[in-house]
Amino acid sequence: MTDDILVILPEIILALSAIAALMVGAYGGQDKLARPILWALSAVLFVVALMVAGGSGGTEQAFNGMFINDSFARFAKVAILLSSACVLVMSEGYMNKRGLLRFEYPILVALSVVGMMMMVSAGDLIALYMGLELQSLALYVVASLRRDSVKSTEAGLKYFVLGALSSGLLLYGASLVYGYSGTTLFSGIITTAQAGEMSMGMLFGIVFVISGMAFKVSAVPFHMWTPDVYEGSPTPVTAFFATAPKVAAMGLFARVLHDAFGNAVSDWQQIVALLSVLSMFLGAVAAIGQTNIKRLMAFSSIAHMGFALMGLAAGTAFGVQAMLIYMAIYVTMNIGVFAFILLMEKDGQPVTDISALNMYVKSHPARAYALGALMFSLAGVPPFLGFFGKLYVLRAAYEGGLAWLAIAGVIASVIGAFYYLRIVFFMMFGSDNGETLDKNRNGLLGGFLFVSAILMLVGIINMFGIEGAAGLAAAALVN
Repeated sequence: MTDDILVILPEIILALSAIAALMVGAYGGQDKLARPILWALSAVLFVVALMVAGGSGGTEQAFNGMFINDSFARFAKVAILLSSACVLVMSEGYMNKRGLLRFEYPILVALSVVGMMMMVSAGDLIALYMGLELQSLALYVVASLRRDSVKSTEAGLKYFVLGALSSGLLLYGASLVYGYSGTTLFSGIITTAQAGEMSMGMLFGIVFVISGMAFKVSAVPFHMWTPDVYEGSPTPVTAFFATAPKVAAMGLFARVLHDAFGNAVSDWQQIVALLSVLSMFLGAVAAIGQTNIKRLMAFSSIAHMGFALMGLAAGTAFGVQAMLIYMAIYVTMNIGVFAFILLMEKDGQPVTDISALNMYVKSHPARAYALGALMFSLAGVPPFLGFFGKLYVLRAAYEGGLAWLAIAGVIASVIGAFYYLRIVFFMMFGSDNGETLDKNRNGLLGGFLFVSAILMLVGIINMFGIEGAAGLAAAALVN
């Protein structure tokens, strides 16, 4: 039992910190302590990330294989913890200015992160569901945090109803898998799930499980909640949705497909490839007509999850490595872009219409060039780091025998470049109507924007070691 506790120590530290913060907030004056609680939990997230990164390099198991701590889980957890800490720090000014900084907000974020850490370490269908629901229940609440806003309430309600539907699909699939394999442990399921030898019931189980997980990564056709939730949620919450939960969901996807169904790649490969191509094209085409930058980023996330799924569809260790590299780059880009969106204000009020960026370069040249770099990177234009992320997943698909998917990815990337470059066009060459956005002097948000943009250029030298770490993580998952 002591050994089990040591394996899950990072999760215990974060959970106890969140509970302690809840006690302090509830009995210590509530929202008066919201800022100290936010900064304290941000620090805890950062410290736990360092703790996870410095952990042992081997594979550890707890609770008879229900919880797995390997290089794959550690890579995903570090990305989840660091991106969550960054978003919490970024959100402090925005939430405080608009009266949304309640002490519950950072606590809910921390508890959802505990769920995400559980998701990427799950070695059992029951553990998977526990982590998934802990993450989801917290996210439903933070989506509707702006209680006086109809759109925010609608976002939370839509997310909750559709999230419950996806959980039902996943649970039904899990029950079928359990019924036909006789176990909920991934290590037991993989011996039953052999390519070409599975029963029809097991195949249906895989389909339902994949459908439930596809909702969490907002893959088409389970994407319908994404634009409304991104638009309706407070912008810092949207930034959170676009980063850590995406990494956790993709990590869970990879964990289930390879740990539980790794011997039946041919049975699920075409399903994941279909989700990938549909997501890439719908995200690329639907974003073209968007004028609200948060809705645009929602469709952008759908397209990018399609590219990440392309790596998984390959069914190889290199495919998992490509997916992890892609997600690390994607999260870094999104943090920078949402730092900029948080800076978009006119007369002290948040602005989300992209037409407000007309000739932005005249009033804020440094920020305009930084956002331009991030947009080029999101579009996959060389020599920015986003190009290399796409190159990895395209190569993984090609080497995995899915040349048609790689070709589709290139076409979708060309289509999607339009709406990223349109924002750059507005900033550099748009019509000058004399109206400019406020000179928001929030140095913290500006710092996140510039650091993210610089990383997109400097990172092409050696990717800061992410390539090697992702390779080790993939090797730990795909034996």
